[in-house]
Amino acid sequence: MTGGSVAAATTLLTACASSLGGAPNPYFDGPPSDHFDGVTFFNPEGTPLAGFRDFLRWQFGRERTPWPDHWPSPLSPALPAERLPEDALRLTMVGHATLLLQTGGLNILTDPVWSDRASPVGFAGPKRVNAPGIAFASLPPIDLVLVSHNHYDHLDTATLRDLQAAHDPLVITPLGNDTIIKNDVPAMRCLAGDWGDTVAHEKVRIHLEPCHHWSARGFRDRAMALWAAFVIESAAGRTLHVGDAGYNDGRDYRRAREKHGGFRCAILPVGAYEPRWFMAAQHQNPAEAVRGMADCNADHAAGHHWGTFQLTDEGIEAPRSDLAAALDQAGVARDRFRAMRPGEVWDVPEAI
Repeated sequence: MTGGSVAAATTLLTACASSLGGAPNPYFDGPPSDHFDGVTFFNPEGTPLAGFRDFLRWQFGRERTPWPDHWPSPLSPALPAERLPEDALRLTMVGHATLLLQTGGLNILTDPVWSDRASPVGFAGPKRVNAPGIAFASLPPIDLVLVSHNHYDHLDTATLRDLQAAHDPLVITPLGNDTIIKNDVPAMRCLAGDWGDTVAHEKVRIHLEPCHHWSARGFRDRAMALWAAFVIESAAGRTLHVGDAGYNDGRDYRRAREKHGGFRCAILPVGAYEPRWFMAAQHQNPAEAVRGMADCNADHAAGHHWGTFQLTDEGIEAPRSDLAAALDQAGVARDRFRAMRPGEVWDVPEAI
């Protein structure tokens, strides 16, 4: 099997695994709801996701823009302050969907991945092309970890194991992902919640909210653990973090605005979006991210999920250039929505 075939097979396992049907849910046992049928979770009013045949069509007919083997950030690794005042809101990009949020006097990591590959194996699958924007040993004390869903580029149990040993943070994650984490990291402190749940922790409140996505770790567990966005509420205001999502006509963004009243900052995915016929339901593109910023009434936005792991077909620089074009088209100042690079630090301005 060639290296490309190995990567394709690993991508199949990690990002497009298909439930074979009939298997019980290994992660969550609970009553049905408006987004859970008793075995699998689903997106109410959702755009249908591409299926296995579509995946094969993409893999064997794709026009993939090559990425460089190495694309180092122009910025040096950041050295975060140990603590910031409660009213501060500072973002530091580590890479892909991993950011350090310093707000409410706490240090919060999103979807932490320090591993070299976003994969269940160490010898194949998407490999990072730049070093983490914070060296693991340079992390400040980590209080909370937000894990949005169980795809390998977001839920990396090797990194969680290291975080537990070094910092013992509390992990907040949607239903079912706590089982995955505890199976690999038994000592990890986890709290799992459903859409609409709120967790109060010291001087922040974390709300789990809907987003349009899916989940899988293997061939038989598609949509058996929930996915979610997070709203982080503190003395610094409200921040919306979306780890991964299709735009889905902006429904979830508008509901977040209606419920929470707008945001000082939205942390939004801007990468892994080509080809559109296959990716649109699961990964928004930069133009849709700009619309999402407006839909949820965010004063500022940080773009992530680009430039570290090649998951799809667009070029490595395309998300940044496409975002700039979309902002210009929408008449939004470019400094309000940054496509962040590893090591980049942003003290988000107060609400406009």
